[in-house]
Amino acid sequence: MNKVISKCIIAIFSVIIVGIGASLGLKAAVGVGAWDALSQSISGGISIKVGTISMVLNVSCVLIQLVLLKKEFKVLHSAQILVAVLLGIVVNFMLYDVLSKVTSNNYFINISLLLLGLVLCAIGVSVIMAIEFISFPLEGCCMVISKKLNKKFGMIRQLVDILSIIFALGFAFIFNQSITVREGTVIGMLIYGPMLDLFMKIIMPRLKQLKLVY
Repeated sequence: MNKVISKCIIAIFSVIIVGIGASLGLKAAVGVGAWDALSQSISGGISIKVGTISMVLNVSCVLIQLVLLKKEFKVLHSAQILVAVLLGIVVNFMLYDVLSKVTSNNYFINISLLLLGLVLCAIGVSVIMAIEFISFPLEGCCMVISKKLNKKFGMIRQLVDILSIIFALGFAFIFNQSITVREGTVIGMLIYGPMLDLFMKIIMPRLKQLKLVY
C-alpha cells in the first residue's frame, strides 16, 4: 500500500511539473512543442482555453488505446483521463492566472524558457513512464503503438510530433490564426523524443534504488 501511495504522489507531482513546463513553452511564444502547438492552434480558432483543448486531445488518446488494446485495456488505463484533466487544469491555471502578466521581449530569455519547459516536460513524462503506474495519455498511446509495431518509443513519439505540427499548421490556416509553429517547435520536435529516452535511462536506476520499479 505504501508503494502505491508513493507512486500516486510521484505521479501527481510529475503531472504538475509537465503542466508547468508546457505553460512555460506557451508563454515563451517562440513556437511551442508540437503537441501544444496543435492545442494552441485549435484553441485560438474556437476561443477555448488551451488547457481545455489539451484535455480533449488527451482523452482522445485514451480512446485510441481502448481501440488498440481491446480486452487488454485495464481500469488503470482509464485513469489516464484523470491525468488529462489535472494537466489541463494546471496549464489553464499557470497560463491564464500565474503567468498572465509576465512578459518578455528578450528573444534569448524566451528561448531559455522554452528549453526549460521542454526539460521539465521530459523529466515529468519520463518519471511517469518509468514507474509504470499510470502514464500521460499521449505517451501511453505512443507506448501502446510502439509495442504493437515493435518500434522504439522515442521514434513513435517523434513521429507524433511531426504529425502534430502538420495539423497545427492546417488549423492555423483554416481558422486564419497566427502560426504557433516556429523555431521553438522545430527544436522541440528534434530533441523531445530523444530527451525522453535519455531521461528514462537516467531516472530508472534511481527509482530502482527506491524500490519503486524492478
